[in-house]
Amino acid sequence: MAIAESWRQGKKGTRYVRRVLAVAVVVAMSLAARTMVRASDNQDDQGRDSFAIGLWGDLPYNDDQALNGVPRLIADMNAQHLAFTVHDGDLKAGHGITGSVTPTTCSDALYQYAQDHYFSQLNAPAAFTPGDNDWTDCDAADNGPFNSLERLDHERQFFFSKPFTLGQQKLRQEVQSSPLCLGFGGGLVRCVENRRWTYGGVTFATVNIQGSCNNLCKDAPDPVEWGYRRDAAIQWIKDTFQEAKDRNSAGLMLISQADPGFNNHPIESEPVRDPKTLALAPGVTDGFQEILLALRDEVIAFRKPVAYVHGDTHYFRLDKPFLDAQGRRLENFTRLETYGDNAPNGTNDVNWVKVRVDANSREVFTYQPQVVPGNRVAVPAP
Repeated sequence: MAIAESWRQGKKGTRYVRRVLAVAVVVAMSLAARTMVRASDNQDDQGRDSFAIGLWGDLPYNDDQALNGVPRLIADMNAQHLAFTVHDGDLKAGHGITGSVTPTTCSDALYQYAQDHYFSQLNAPAAFTPGDNDWTDCDAADNGPFNSLERLDHERQFFFSKPFTLGQQKLRQEVQSSPLCLGFGGGLVRCVENRRWTYGGVTFATVNIQGSCNNLCKDAPDPVEWGYRRDAAIQWIKDTFQEAKDRNSAGLMLISQADPGFNNHPIESEPVRDPKTLALAPGVTDGFQEILLALRDEVIAFRKPVAYVHGDTHYFRLDKPFLDAQGRRLENFTRLETYGDNAPNGTNDVNWVKVRVDANSREVFTYQPQVVPGNRVAVPAP
């Protein structure tokens, strides 16, 4: 009798252990799924709670920034509990640096180093859009030289082969499927670097718009490539505004590399543009006017807050530079340029911008520059 009772208890114990193990497996699978894709619909249908994101770009530009400044910046972002981060292009300086320890030409090692030492070190999902130093300038002798379009195709395959962000956690992104861009060798390819996602009731998108006249000037300009990508960018901008309207998003943020210039009061190397017609001076190569005209129409029609984030001219600023055709300021448009470059001063400008996003607030976006304490050069941290 005692033996039978012991057997029954043992059998119950075995069933209990199996149930515990089954629950543990389900929990483990659930956690793994959440790690792989953070919220299947990126929290769009899970309320509109406020959150924070991190924006950076035009980094690194030398060994000091790559080995010291950027790791400190990443650690600072990782400590801030961000929903996601976005790098707005330029993984290197415009020209290769002789004797550099880290990759500074457009070799495959550049992109691998960025993945291993930057994006994969970010706890939060990490979005990225290419910069001109990553591909359009790769035709320069001291950058390889490489064919610029071949380098863009390589980035498309290396960074954008899946519909997810980079980073230790992932967000699913919508990928542009049409119109097509020009690929290396003359074939047409999907513009997979153009991405879109909605998070917490706000729509975000990256757009491949480049400095260096958007590939119309400097080394080996390519007007054919530009034409395809310009059309794709315009369509992606229009589609993104329509998506935001369809979702009743509270605001919209676009992120690209280029500073296209918005008016006739330039800062740094920003193009000088007629703020009403959005034209540059006669005879000046302009790779942006059609894009800006389309963007202006969409901003006016959307009416809600719109942020345009870029790098390119290496000057942190936050302003409202966009005017309508009558010269009136577009009140719902804000331009943010992220920190970057300043390589002669080491890690002086290796900083980032935190943006608090609240779909329930009137302005939606609140901007907070983040000066990394360990990267201060001119005035040491207290």
